[in-house]
Amino acid sequence: MSASLNPNFPNEVPANDGRTPWTPAEFEAQLRAKEAKYHIFHAFNKRLNSGALQPFQVRGWVANRFYYQAAIPMKDAAIMGNCPDRATRRRWLERITDHDGHGDFNVEEGRGGGIETWTRLGLATGLTREDLWSFKHVQAGTRFAVDAYVNFARKAPWQEGIISSLTEMFAPKIHADRLATWPSAYPWIDQSGLGYFRSRIPLAQRDVEHGLEVALSWCDTRAKQERAIQILQFKLDVLWSLLDAVEKAYPDDLAEELRP
Repeated sequence: MSASLNPNFPNEVPANDGRTPWTPAEFEAQLRAKEAKYHIFHAFNKRLNSGALQPFQVRGWVANRFYYQAAIPMKDAAIMGNCPDRATRRRWLERITDHDGHGDFNVEEGRGGGIETWTRLGLATGLTREDLWSFKHVQAGTRFAVDAYVNFARKAPWQEGIISSLTEMFAPKIHADRLATWPSAYPWIDQSGLGYFRSRIPLAQRDVEHGLEVALSWCDTRAKQERAIQILQFKLDVLWSLLDAVEKAYPDDLAEELRP
């Protein structure tokens, strides 16, 4: 992982060094410019969305990404645990139920949450629930990257934890691309399994609004603003590293007996 942020010292909030902060518009533009490093541009993702992958490679990606999906509520709970502000906690709580769901687990898409809808994606690709929930296909690089993200959220000031979620700014495009290309690129996948991508587009837009509010309010010095850019790059590196691990684990010529 090439993260420019060392997640082992997240409690060191940078002091004001006297430099003039960027204006809110300039700061937001700096954050949004990080889209150039989003994993939508990773070679594996390009192949995934163009229909160039074999079924076992798609299943490998789905199984490894599930480890990230399952970790999201733990990351969000860690941020809440560090946050003394009741209003923020109440607002942030929505993210946990977005992924963990509410009521019965095996229910309609709107109540099952993101983890359940991702499970349905796995089933649609030919994986079983045991394949997913056992994490037996999860690569070491995936575990390392995702665990680093959760540990960062546990140790960081809650504002920095929220800033790390701002990769959501770039997510609607990657979900829309999958909805547009997968039905024709992978006709063997039941389209009922694509519900996760549909559900996340409006939720990501809502989450970005809150994340930017926190970032623009808390980052009132140039040092904090630059720290936020580092944090966002760290999260981008987590997502990129996950794809690095999957790409290496599932080459085109992988032996049949090793395929998920």
